[in-house]
Amino acid sequence: MMKRIFVAAIVATFAAGSALAQETCESKAVGKDGKPLAGAAKTSFLKKCKEDACAPKAVSADGKPLAGAAKNSFMKKCETSA
Repeated sequence: MMKRIFVAAIVATFAAGSALAQETCESKAVGKDGKPLAGAAKTSFLKKCKEDACAPKAVSADGKPLAGAAKNSFMKKCETSA
């Protein structure tokens, strides 16, 4: 019984830690004054943030950067999920 509780506590700790560590583009969308961005500034920031987050992941199985239609498809899919 004690082992089960201990294992559950360890799993919960790691799950909570990884959830808190993930910082989304939405949470980074703040201005220099510390206030949340709004309107066109927010839209522009979110678009650039998502592109920057997905670009390094756009590589093929052999490690080469994707290009053309494959890159466009990957970036579209990545940006909608990010």
